[in-house]
Amino acid sequence: MLILKVAMVLYVGFGVVLYFAQNALIYYPTPEVDGSDTHAERIAVDGAQIKVWVVGSPSAEALIYFGGNAEDVHRNAADVRSTLPGRTVYLVNYRGYGGSSGEPGEQALFADALAVFDHVAARHERVAVMGRSLGSGVATYLASERTVERLILVTPYDSVLAIAQRAYPFFPVGLMLRDRFDSVAYAAQVTSPVLALTAANDDMIPAANSQRLVAAFRPGQVEQVVVERAGHHDISGWPRYWEAIATFLQR
Repeated sequence: MLILKVAMVLYVGFGVVLYFAQNALIYYPTPEVDGSDTHAERIAVDGAQIKVWVVGSPSAEALIYFGGNAEDVHRNAADVRSTLPGRTVYLVNYRGYGGSSGEPGEQALFADALAVFDHVAARHERVAVMGRSLGSGVATYLASERTVERLILVTPYDSVLAIAQRAYPFFPVGLMLRDRFDSVAYAAQVTSPVLALTAANDDMIPAANSQRLVAAFRPGQVEQVVVERAGHHDISGWPRYWEAIATFLQR
């Protein structure tokens, strides 16, 4: 009986920690970096200032990039310059990340994405959207609300809820989780062509979760590319990654 009571106390205690620490488990804000070689803009959204790196020369075509939950998006600048020379690329720092003010959260990130898109679309004829890992959820939502030229999803998931349920199967995650990033729910409203880039050795997002998202789009809408030998964190370091992106955007 004592063992059972101790187990119950530990279970409830850990559940309380999970509930109150859930933002810290989803978001890992990165510090502001010195990007003196890259132009930066700040976009005001609901009292917050969103810092966006602008890479490349002015062009009719643009790409908006939303990174992973612990990603310094400026690290993509050099690859973007060499791989996508004909496109202006906007690397978005989430609220609380890389010099953006405010606190990250699902609804805040969604609102910021819409504001950034509207800002960019006023300058460019065609705007593609790209999201990596956590950012795939932001990008999918954005593409469901705005007409985007093309949508690129890197190591995408069906929902953060599904990933959390897999990680914590003995807890009522569905009742606890606030930020769900339910990409499957938004996929049906996306009208653009989609590229899904997955890593063959992804140890964070199971292939089954990525496939559930792919299946939620219209038949034939998604082009899938598996980057062989790549992992969740190093997928962008493989040549096949940038080759697939460049080819998809040139169509």
